[in-house]
Amino acid sequence: MNVTLKRELIGNEAMVILDTIRRLNRRNAVDHLLKLVNKTHPADLAVIFRHLPPEERRNVFNIIAQTPIVGEFLSELDQAIMVDLVEALTPQYMVSIIKEMDKDDAADILEALPEQVANEIRKGMEKSDREEVDELLQYDSDTAGGLMSPDFMALDDEMSVGDAIKKIQEYSEEKEMSFYLYITHGDEARLSGVLSLRELLMHPPYRQLKNIMNPRVIAVTTEMDRGEVAHVVSKYNFLAVPVVDSAYRLVGIVTVDDIIDVIREEATEEFLQMAGAGKDQEILLKPVLKNALTRAPWLFATWLGGVVNIMIITSFQSELLKVVALAAFIPIIAGMGGNIATQSSTIVVRGIATGRINMQALGRLIFKEMRVGLLLGGVYGLFLGIVAHLGYMDTPRLGLVVSFSILFSMTLAATVGTLVPLVFRRLDIDAAIATGPFVTTTIDILGVTVYFLVAKFFLNL
Repeated sequence: MNVTLKRELIGNEAMVILDTIRRLNRRNAVDHLLKLVNKTHPADLAVIFRHLPPEERRNVFNIIAQTPIVGEFLSELDQAIMVDLVEALTPQYMVSIIKEMDKDDAADILEALPEQVANEIRKGMEKSDREEVDELLQYDSDTAGGLMSPDFMALDDEMSVGDAIKKIQEYSEEKEMSFYLYITHGDEARLSGVLSLRELLMHPPYRQLKNIMNPRVIAVTTEMDRGEVAHVVSKYNFLAVPVVDSAYRLVGIVTVDDIIDVIREEATEEFLQMAGAGKDQEILLKPVLKNALTRAPWLFATWLGGVVNIMIITSFQSELLKVVALAAFIPIIAGMGGNIATQSSTIVVRGIATGRINMQALGRLIFKEMRVGLLLGGVYGLFLGIVAHLGYMDTPRLGLVVSFSILFSMTLAATVGTLVPLVFRRLDIDAAIATGPFVTTTIDILGVTVYFLVAKFFLNL
């Protein structure tokens, strides 16, 4: 038996293949380049393709287009690169590619393309293929309906084990995840149970599926958010989960490979939002102007906070002139408050995303984080107070001012950092946006204000 093993590109191997592809392309060594492409997994090719200069992408893609992996390669590409390539192809050629693709991947490509280009491709598709793709396109891409594949193995519950095996042998190559057999009931194909391929083979040929299936099947609806679908799959360790419509008719399945992509994309979006860089995963591929415009609103929030801080510090100018040493501790008080606020927000945002936070018992969580802030504020306030006292002994009670300022600032910051994402979540706003500039800027303003108010009280300014 001839077995070809393709292992994932690791370490410098990808860079070696990238250099080889570029060298072969410059030498116009089409045959060697074709052999290299055929030996490389489409997902690895997509990663390598990302690092090719734009002028070389077209030549290399013309080689990839001669291979049967072109459809899978396009589905693995970054959206911006894929759209740029496909717009230059004829609709007839794209029809021939899409015909060989999984319908969910084909729908993703058509959805990403400009409407006019997508419609031209759809016109050339066979009626059955077009109807399947259109069925998927009616759902929002962020829902289970937008993720699902219509190519699944479904068997009627009245069918015998022997007939089921014959059907599987006949159609298994066309279906996804055929070792999960979904059992339906009646002409409307309502989901009634599930059966593994192994369990099927353990029963005699005459037994009906309704007598051996597991009726307690866990399914998701077409309108369920993709993040919730990912939570279901990860919670129950499924390789696939069935998707039903409002009448509980089985319409598709979501497989674990799609769920892995969802988890990665959602995590990337959260990280970008926490950093105040929007949530466009392909931001590195955007032109300079679009990149800047995406990040500008978040930086404006930071700039505005800085202006407010300037105004606050200016309003306490007379106090600063009397005790110049106060200025030395502004950065550390603002920084410590901002850091603990970011920690609390990040913990809460991740807890919301993973379902570890009970939205009905928020008071306990807020009080817990407040106590954490109080404890850490007390410890670091004591340390910084000692530093202030020893460093500025000519300013009585400065150590006391700094200690209490850190204590109040960090307690307040931990509380606000916890509270803001929870409020956002209750308002059905993505909580991740609260963790970036929004929280840190707010805490900077509050920290500086608290610092000067404490100074004014203890130093009688």
